[in-house]
Amino acid sequence: MFFDADDIIVSKTDLKGRITYANKVFVDICGYTEAELIGQPHSIIRHPDMPRCVFKLLWDTLAQGREIFAYVKNMTKRGDHYWVFAHVTPSYDPDQRVIGYHSNRRVPERRIIAALEPLYASVRAEEDRHRNGKDAVAAGTAMLTDFISAKNVTYDQLVFAL
Repeated sequence: MFFDADDIIVSKTDLKGRITYANKVFVDICGYTEAELIGQPHSIIRHPDMPRCVFKLLWDTLAQGREIFAYVKNMTKRGDHYWVFAHVTPSYDPDQRVIGYHSNRRVPERRIIAALEPLYASVRAEEDRHRNGKDAVAAGTAMLTDFISAKNVTYDQLVFAL
């Protein structure tokens, strides 16, 4: 499922990733009501096909106070899926302390998703070979890192080069 190219999905979370704000576009696309979303972990829309290591990369980057861009496959309340190109940034209070996170998601180009799906499927398959969650994420991270290194680019460069 793709949403309109002019639409922007917006959400905000607290430091633990619990949703504190969801715009109408987000609510309409994911199929949950605003009341069902607020207070829930953002992973409520996590699609099981998504490699866990992508989220580890996302959280590690945010923990460094940096923004991140990522392609993410999400799941609606009904079980349908939709892809997004996410831009996630830390939110700061007046004293420059991180108080949460802000995410804008746009519709990605279909050709990028077509190129990315096999990589994500391979990484997820590698994660699934490990029973221990920590080992699974480590194996997926190693595979993703090897893929990026073989391209001789950084993760940020890869995201924009696809």
